[in-house]
Order: sequence, then structure tokens, then C-alpha cells
Amino acid sequence: MRPLTLPRLRIQVAHWPRRALVLTDTPDPDCPACEGDGGTEYPYGDYDTGEYAGSDWDPCGCWNEDRRWTLLPLPHRPRWMRRRRRHADPWATEPPF
Repeated sequence: MRPLTLPRLRIQVAHWPRRALVLTDTPDPDCPACEGDGGTEYPYGDYDTGEYAGSDWDPCGCWNEDRRWTLLPLPHRPRWMRRRRRHADPWATEPPF
């Protein structure tokens, strides 16, 4: 049996529902089940053709994706700092050479 480890925390910027700094948990890098990825991804195929149709993700027990705490809401950018596109890109119609 493995000893209980402390959460491995990191700071991230979340963009939903509003920009904020959040403290999140990360997967256990020494986990034998997921090898530090936080889960297992497995591809699946179409039942009729057998061709690749996508991938599913099974989260590991060493990590909880929903474990996060909001530290600081970030302010919205002022209107004058937002990017504005008034005219089209002149190079968008020509192929890159």
C-alpha cells in the first residue's frame, strides 16, 4: 500500500466563467496506474468499418480534475488594449512561398 501523498498544486489561469488565477491539483508523477498522466487514453473504432473514430479518457484515482480553488479574479482588459481588426490581412489571399 502506498502512503498518502500531499497534493501537488500549481497555479493556472482559468478562462471560464471569468478569467481568474486558480490553484489546481496535478497528477501523481509516481502513480503506477497512469504513470503521471492523470488517466488512460484509449482509442476506439467505428463498429461498422473498424476505422479510428476517436479516443476516450478514463481519469486515474491519483488526481481529481475538479479539485481547484479560485485565488484571484483577474480584471477584464480595458477596451483600448483589446485587439481590433479593421481591415483584412493583405497576405491572406496569397499562398505562402
